[in-house]
Amino acid sequence: MKNFPVNICFYAETETEKQCAMLFSEEWSKRTGVIPVLCDAAEKAHFVFSIDDTIENKDIFIINETENGFVITAKTIRGLIFGYSLFLRKTTFKDGEICLTQNIKGFHAPQKKLRGHQTGYRTTPNTYDAWDYNQFFRYQLDMMAFGTNIIEHNGSKGSGEFRNCLMRYEQEEFLTEASKLADKVDIDVSLWHANEDNEEEEQALKERDLLYSAMKRLDYLFIPGGDPGSLQADDFMERCKKISKVYKKHHPNGQMHISAQAPHCHKDWPEIFINEISKKPEEIDAVIMGPNHAYPMHQLREKVPSEYPMRFYPDITHNLRCEYPVNFQQDDWHFAFCNTLSRESVNPRPTEFRTLNRIFSPYTIGGVSYSEGVHDDLNKAVWSALEWDKDADLREILLDYSRFFMPGIDEEEIADIIFLLEKSWQGDPVENPCIDVVYNNLCALIENHKELYENWRFLLIYFRGCCDKLVKMRRIFENKLCKKAIDFARSNSISDAIDILNASFSNDYISLRAELDTLAEKLFNLIGIQLDVEHYHTDGWERGATLDTIDNNVSDRAFLLSKLSYASTLKDNEQQEFLKLLLNRNKTESDEIYYSVALHNLNTLGISQNGEFYMEIQGDRPYTKENPLPMSMTKVYDHFSFNARFGGFKPDTDYVLTVVYKNKRSEKITKHKITANSKVVYEGAQFGGVQDELLDKAILADDFVSASYILDRSVFINGALELTISEPTDGVNICELWIRKRKT
Repeated sequence: MKNFPVNICFYAETETEKQCAMLFSEEWSKRTGVIPVLCDAAEKAHFVFSIDDTIENKDIFIINETENGFVITAKTIRGLIFGYSLFLRKTTFKDGEICLTQNIKGFHAPQKKLRGHQTGYRTTPNTYDAWDYNQFFRYQLDMMAFGTNIIEHNGSKGSGEFRNCLMRYEQEEFLTEASKLADKVDIDVSLWHANEDNEEEEQALKERDLLYSAMKRLDYLFIPGGDPGSLQADDFMERCKKISKVYKKHHPNGQMHISAQAPHCHKDWPEIFINEISKKPEEIDAVIMGPNHAYPMHQLREKVPSEYPMRFYPDITHNLRCEYPVNFQQDDWHFAFCNTLSRESVNPRPTEFRTLNRIFSPYTIGGVSYSEGVHDDLNKAVWSALEWDKDADLREILLDYSRFFMPGIDEEEIADIIFLLEKSWQGDPVENPCIDVVYNNLCALIENHKELYENWRFLLIYFRGCCDKLVKMRRIFENKLCKKAIDFARSNSISDAIDILNASFSNDYISLRAELDTLAEKLFNLIGIQLDVEHYHTDGWERGATLDTIDNNVSDRAFLLSKLSYASTLKDNEQQEFLKLLLNRNKTESDEIYYSVALHNLNTLGISQNGEFYMEIQGDRPYTKENPLPMSMTKVYDHFSFNARFGGFKPDTDYVLTVVYKNKRSEKITKHKITANSKVVYEGAQFGGVQDELLDKAILADDFVSASYILDRSVFINGALELTISEPTDGVNICELWIRKRKT
């Protein structure tokens, strides 16, 4: 522990050293209100900044202790920034005392070569498109505080309009200036630049030649194989070779990195890509593994020649419909959160991304993350710190985050809140006490520290805490309404059931919902994050527009209202049959099965799924407000095979399997197959079986269809069943199923 005075001085001789000292001075004055002064002698200084060209590389820095403070030595300004940032990460500024919390002396070097993040300037992100150059420069420094050495921009215009009403600059103008800003602090520049389907090769090369020549610095060029782009792998490789020549004409020391992201339109793309890269083209310097990958990481590393290092492209920005959804090893994020917080809500996930880092980082020389805004800001800090040191203590990283970005606040409390915020997304919000603890603690913090209302990082966390609390309050309230309404509907009092379901929210709920609107405006003004489409112009509801999704359904309330309103129009005998199906929708007898992907998750199936599946979330989509889904149908399992084990069936009894599919009809599908204990139950055209139209009308949402198949008693083995539903080309899309006794 070492204390420092508020009034400090620094020593710097060269222009680069003085530039670094000024950056450090700005950080110091933000925390203390005092601007450090320049000393006339190193012996008097609290901080000495020293450039040493003999140091091996730009990422290394050395800190030596002096009587007054420290000497920070590095090869370039990059290392000096890393050095003073380490000091600030380990220092508290509380109650007029400035205290270094641990020893920082020594030789500091990262374990991974590449440690970067995307901040693409285009319409898609929910934040970056609103920034000016000063905000980009500030964010570069913030990322460097945790060891980031690459910032990645976007060079693709896409098929639509490139510029929206928030963007101040044209693309080439921005990229030219951004490369200069990066060069000022010696952070490497990478450019994600896809092959667009609507561009001719000659024009593509010409445009790239102009762009790359205009950029002062371009250390890495990243060309994705797909997502977007639909070139077959051999054509893709040839295009990349030509682009490499254009690129290295202007940046001869640059690195050409290509990704094995396979376009869905070419089933044989992965094999052709490996064949082409096995020819070892000299124009390529590394291979990237990212979303929509041709092969999982371990297989890709086995297939790509060892001459090519692997770079990771981790998606740390999305929560669902992505490569690493929340709880990615189980893919069981509760439907209430899926529906309301959707794809790009504020998402601190420190423990999850540590796990991801431990699984995949060993294969790589590092990576540059996929990011669409500052909603993942904490994840960036965690990822950079772990790429610097894979054994870094995770709690210490969060303490650093708090000390650096929220000086003066109890860092232990902030770290606990972040960990609890991640745990708030575990299981049903109704059953999760972390949500209330987080919300109450955040309210207390902002009450006791008014300055936090100007700190956008804290407000992001507070916004998320309010969202989680709101979802929990509404789900508890609506679950009670649904239970009571169902009881009334069973006694044929449909009008009373409808009245119950139309009950109003409490004043506390309404007040909390209004707080989200207030926070959204504040955050937009502070950092430019766009939390809805109408007021803040985000690119779409899926792009972090939390205010547009937060009111989505979290219970069966809206679905029941819709169905009961329809039932009230039916004649008595039709109404009774309809209500019987609706109100007993998910009920089965003790020897029968009801299973829903959304309600029960995959880990209750008693068997692991083969390969990599996709979870197609339904409940956050805009149409569900007008055409509400039952919560049981809000997740669709999309894969080539679905496997399950069930037990408890009675001997000498026939059953009926009823499966609910997403109705993506295709006459090309002729190998839809169902097996029960390896015996073929059905094989043929898509779905097959028998559709019950009344059942579908009563209990299914639009665009879904049921199909029923007889499970003869001979397929069961002592009351046990192993079920497989498969299709080898387009796969199956399943959301729920029943196994009920066959009626005679």
